[in-house]
Amino acid sequence: MSKYLVIIPTYNEIENIERMVHTVMALEKDIDLLVVDDNSPDGTANQVDAMMSQYNTQRTKLHILKRQGKNGLGTAYIAGFHWALERKYEYICEMDCDFSHPVDQLPNLIAKCEAGADVCVGSRYYGGVVNVVNWPMGRVLMSYYASKYVKFITGLNIADTTAGFVCYKRQVLESIGIDDIKFRGYAFQIEMKFRSDCKGFKIQEHPIIFTDRTAGTSKMSTKIFREALFGVIELKIKRIFGRI
Repeated sequence: MSKYLVIIPTYNEIENIERMVHTVMALEKDIDLLVVDDNSPDGTANQVDAMMSQYNTQRTKLHILKRQGKNGLGTAYIAGFHWALERKYEYICEMDCDFSHPVDQLPNLIAKCEAGADVCVGSRYYGGVVNVVNWPMGRVLMSYYASKYVKFITGLNIADTTAGFVCYKRQVLESIGIDDIKFRGYAFQIEMKFRSDCKGFKIQEHPIIFTDRTAGTSKMSTKIFREALFGVIELKIKRIFGRI
């Protein structure tokens, strides 16, 4: 069995899932793939099921975890993390299904963790450079300054605090209290990094080019944005009072 796993949460990703599976499985590094599907009505899970036998080999394996409803990004990842820890994976990555994250950079995130980092973040804003394609300028500025805001409030020394393209060593997931994480949207990504930092784990960034989805529908909403905006203040308060 591989030491490496990438977790991809899905909800109505029928337009992307087949190509995504083929792309991950074609990587030279032997990385297993777990799709965590929230009962997609468009048949995403059925498409994964149809591909299972093709990728059930000794080198790499395709897996699916089916959930009963749409319960948020954060809970999908937490379910996937538990699945990975139970099966003794050493390096657990997370990424989106819409090809906004460059699949070919997965081995580089893992390599930085193997070389000494505990967490490696695929960063859109590394070194002050904005590497985003196909976003309107307003969204670029909102995302960039949102990360600046999070960095200011939390003290995290990370340029891309809301990034969802990340590799974790298993020790991190075992130590940070993933069952205590309450946020479900982009604030989940912030809290994961914040808890890792609070535990003293070494976080590094790796520059990537982020490309907005060309197929499927974005899951971003004003509710998710508000959660991230106010959630960081709650995280800071919890740290002050020793609750994280």
